[in-house]
Amino acid sequence: MSERYDIAIIGTGPAGLEAAINAKIRNKNIVIFGNKDLSPKLSKAAKVNNYLGLYNLTGIELKNKFADHIEDMGVEIVNEKINNVYAMGDYFALMVNEKVYEAKAIILATGIEYTKPLIGEEEFLGKGVGYCATCDAPLYKGKTVVIVGYNKESVEEANYVSELSGKTYYIPMYKGKYNLNENVEIINKKPLKIVGDDVVTKMILDQGEIATDGIFMLRDSVSPSQLVPGIEIENGHIKVDRDMKTSIDGCYAAGDCTGTPYQYMKSAGEGLVAALSAVSYLDKLHENK
Repeated sequence: MSERYDIAIIGTGPAGLEAAINAKIRNKNIVIFGNKDLSPKLSKAAKVNNYLGLYNLTGIELKNKFADHIEDMGVEIVNEKINNVYAMGDYFALMVNEKVYEAKAIILATGIEYTKPLIGEEEFLGKGVGYCATCDAPLYKGKTVVIVGYNKESVEEANYVSELSGKTYYIPMYKGKYNLNENVEIINKKPLKIVGDDVVTKMILDQGEIATDGIFMLRDSVSPSQLVPGIEIENGHIKVDRDMKTSIDGCYAAGDCTGTPYQYMKSAGEGLVAALSAVSYLDKLHENK
């Protein structure tokens, strides 16, 4: 049986890290999922001057200070991607490929997904479109699969799929070297649309099309509505109240995923509030037992 944590945090930007250190200060058993490089967005910042007390720093310098802080606090990042989160009543199940983590409360600090879904992507989700290639690859044994990769990690998933599928196409959405198996065919064309009848049949490109049985869209993150079924969305962001509570009991959100302004200071503040709210929620659960 998997270990059940008090609080699971998804995201390692300022919101997620602030939530982690405050939950830990209050002696909660936490797990935080994300990138050990913390935040790619932060690393790209040329200069940060509006973060109180930490000014005139590059994004990388501020990121390094974040890293020093969480290391000193004993916060360890689990470098795994959460594919789905399910509310199970008195706990949440967090799915990572074939593994499951459990937590009594969760904090979503996933940032904002800047990549819009393709035409037909949401329509055919679960009908040939998926977000976890290693989870669903066995369904496509001997069949044709298209993988749209937005990051280097998607190469590993493409290679795994290619060991089972009859034919695997890889469409890279980033520039770099692709250490793919020899039987994976790279398509350097832009995907535009997913079409089909009851299930997926084709991927339409800016030049031509590919007949396929399945399509995996491997992004850095998925939209909140796909990550947490049933969560309420407002104007493209997770709807929260002043306590950073979402529409699901025990589920909180913080940072860019809750709306503008997309600022590090705002994200950190919301991470603090989300952590305090989650701690209060857990304390009330304990009192009612």
